[in-house]
Amino acid sequence: MRKAAAGVDLSDAQRAMAERGVKGMIDVGRPFLDFAMSAAADAGITEVILVIGPEHTQVREYYDALPTRRIRVRFAVQQEPRGTADAVLAAKDAVDGRRFLLLNSDNYYPVDAMAALRGVPDNGLVGFDPAGLVRYGNIPAERVRAFALLERQGTSLTAIVEKPDDATLARFGASALVSMNCYAFTPTIFEQAAAVAPSPRGEYELTDAVAAALSVGEPFTIVPSAAGVLDLSERGDIAAVTAALASREVHL
Repeated sequence: MRKAAAGVDLSDAQRAMAERGVKGMIDVGRPFLDFAMSAAADAGITEVILVIGPEHTQVREYYDALPTRRIRVRFAVQQEPRGTADAVLAAKDAVDGRRFLLLNSDNYYPVDAMAALRGVPDNGLVGFDPAGLVRYGNIPAERVRAFALLERQGTSLTAIVEKPDDATLARFGASALVSMNCYAFTPTIFEQAAAVAPSPRGEYELTDAVAAALSVGEPFTIVPSAAGVLDLSERGDIAAVTAALASREVHL
């Protein structure tokens, strides 16, 4: 049975954290976040800020006890789960005026795409080819159809279309790029995130902050990717993700 450096029983701790909504700690051979952060390190990222809730003490305990060589793990606390824009705001002090990448903790992104995104000079995001997500990842086509579509002029983002209906999907076409929340941001995103109003579901949405940034002329460069993404958003994804990561080594 695997142990953390401080003697934490990972099977029990991970189960408890997964039940409390920390998908990144689901056991897929070891915590999913370990694999995701190892890939980020392969892309040249040397520091990770995990945005956690105040109740997620076991996440902090696990990573505080885990020896790392390539990556520094820090934490920011989102006091209440008030949406993705609010989660970004929670990391403001830790980011400390630097440009940063934002990654979902339940996605394993391709290293090449993250490395290319690091090279974008200002704001940017990866635009994923739907066919690549289906062919090379674990995401079924019907799930991809619900992803946000990227409206663009060349490699410049002009709008993000959330929850597209059938007419919108037909208008954009099957090859339209989609977002999986793999972003690069300059610190100006914090101003936009602080100004957004709650969405109809009562949350502060990151896409609204991006739309606000676009409206005032902030440029966003799209990095296209035909690679797959491993998505751990549902319990039914665990087996496929575990199999896909079985041969991957983790080096933190």
